[in-house]
Amino acid sequence: MSPAGYLRLAWQSVLAPRDVARLLLSLRLGHEALLLSAALVLVLNTALVRASAMITPPDPAIAAFVEQPLTFFMGLGGVLAIMALVLTWCGRAVGGTGRIEDVGLMMIWLQGLRVLVQLAMLVLAPVAATLAAFVSVGASLLGLWLLVNFLAEAHGFASLGKAALVLLLAVTGLALGISFFFTLIGATASGMTANV
Repeated sequence: MSPAGYLRLAWQSVLAPRDVARLLLSLRLGHEALLLSAALVLVLNTALVRASAMITPPDPAIAAFVEQPLTFFMGLGGVLAIMALVLTWCGRAVGGTGRIEDVGLMMIWLQGLRVLVQLAMLVLAPVAATLAAFVSVGASLLGLWLLVNFLAEAHGFASLGKAALVLLLAVTGLALGISFFFTLIGATASGMTANV
């Protein structure tokens, strides 16, 4: 895909997200193409986040994560894979028909769109921090809207309500799972317990 085609499809994603989702799903990409696409968007996002961290120092709480490209790449990749699995399972639980490949493709495309947001943030943050913050919040809200539309199309839901329910179930399930995991390993809000 050419850069101009990518930008056209990105803009179309904002205007008609379900149409773009249908188009992407109709490609029926194989596993190799999906993995290569995922690797590409992960590398681009990692490079842009790292460049942004060099220009504007990140919050100390996340600095160690952001300033280590391999750690960030692996973390983002892990989150994408887990989200694709959970969104597929939750969608199937409420009657959806989406395959892991379909939901994965939607997640990959969202990360591809995130590349554009990262580029905008890279340009805006040093010169207009307030505007960059508004762009970030707006992009996050738009990303949720796109994800709900993409999930509806991937799972074959007629309404967005079921897709929103899938997202709510997935986020709740992940939060409970992570909380349970940290409880098992003895992590608390103030750190690891003394006997671990």
